[in-house]
Amino acid sequence: MADYHLAQLNIGRIVAPLDSPQLDGFVARLEEVNALADGAPGFVWRFQTEDGNATALRPFDDECMLVNFSVWESAEALHTFVYRTQHAEVMRYRREWFERLDQPFTVLWWVPAGHRPTVQEAIERLEHLRRHGPTSYAFTFQQRFPAPGVDTGSTAPLPDECPAT
Repeated sequence: MADYHLAQLNIGRIVAPLDSPQLDGFVARLEEVNALADGAPGFVWRFQTEDGNATALRPFDDECMLVNFSVWESAEALHTFVYRTQHAEVMRYRREWFERLDQPFTVLWWVPAGHRPTVQEAIERLEHLRRHGPTSYAFTFQQRFPAPGVDTGSTAPLPDECPAT
């Protein structure tokens, strides 16, 4: 087992309340996409309520801000899930469901294997990325940093072509 896993936080501000017709397509695909993540190679954990609902959790002072927060065995495993599975097809509709944010909305960082980061940790990492740009403390797919103790030659950028752009 690896000494470190990759944590990720992705936030999005929905364009309407979750129960509005405008978000029917998004809500209809949530269970499918969550099940896909749960069964994906390299998936470790995701932030959710006891009944499996992450959309009910609002860690920001904004009822329209949703979070996707998970841990993966590697950057490659997360990248494959995000860009090479049904998830990418669903996210092609992102602009119908989410507002465009003017600052980074996704952050990656390394955690010791077995550690479950808190929401506060995740928010702190995102704020750090926004203030300082990518660093070993908080980074992006495009500007990755290796896990502690890993040779830096193994962190070539992974394309972060968002299917929604």
